[in-house]
Amino acid sequence: MKIIPFEDIAKLNITPDLCVQWVKEVFIHKYECKLPAKISITIEGNTFFNTMPSYIPKIERFGVKIISRYPKRQPILLSEILLYDANTGNALALMDGVWITALRTGAVAALTINELQKKDAEVYAMMGLGNSARATLDCMLAIMKNKKLRIKLLAHKKQEIDFINRFKDYPQLDFQICQTTEELIKDSDVVLSCVTAADTLIAPDNCFKEGVLVVPVHTRGFQNCDLFFDKVFADDTSHVNHFKYFNQFKKFDEFSRILLKENPGRENDSERILAYNIGISVHDIYFASQIYDRMEATDNEIDFKAQTNKFWL
Repeated sequence: MKIIPFEDIAKLNITPDLCVQWVKEVFIHKYECKLPAKISITIEGNTFFNTMPSYIPKIERFGVKIISRYPKRQPILLSEILLYDANTGNALALMDGVWITALRTGAVAALTINELQKKDAEVYAMMGLGNSARATLDCMLAIMKNKKLRIKLLAHKKQEIDFINRFKDYPQLDFQICQTTEELIKDSDVVLSCVTAADTLIAPDNCFKEGVLVVPVHTRGFQNCDLFFDKVFADDTSHVNHFKYFNQFKKFDEFSRILLKENPGRENDSERILAYNIGISVHDIYFASQIYDRMEATDNEIDFKAQTNKFWL
């Protein structure tokens, strides 16, 4: 069994464009996979521990991702992935899940934006400016190429300055810093939120203009949108069917149906659309499988000998 740390994954130099291709491929084949609802253990203080298993017949692999959030830890979010051969049940790898989580999250968000934004979208609001937001913009740039983007950033602990510096070499980006969520969201065509904790609503109803697309990566703070947005999409129904207002969504479907041409997605430029593409483990396991297959021989291997005797006690 291979032990694959973050550094070895980063050295593969997997491009944002390839990440978008991978997440799209998985969305298209989602209904061929086994994807149980994730098990979430929540502790006080916005601390959680999630277990996310899945099986992908197409690549004959299954696995499980463990992700945890501890506010006092650095980094706050950490994850690990176990990958198995579906034919033998043998463990193939234990790998760091931090890179995979950030890049598949960013790729999913960018693909969502590309599919559901209105035709003339040009103003993009972003809050929660960590690795997920950076990965999203990387993937947006890969999809939208040289399109000029006006990016509004919510000021928070000077993260907006670091974010601008990270993307300073992209002349097609025009940044604007906002001090309040109302200023951030008002007049924005797309709203991307990567904040991992929010105890109150992000903004009142009147801040969300006609035609807006809202992508709350971690679901928090947009419950008011559930009640008046024209359409709601999610990567998996189990992620949202426990929401307080789920039964009051005007229209709901899974995002995969759009890529399969079974749902039209956006039908006009006045629809307000909410996309709860939170993250499904089939993306993590697919990424892990692709990374495993790209790894050359490594010293980080252990002989994980399983017990084969029927009676051992």
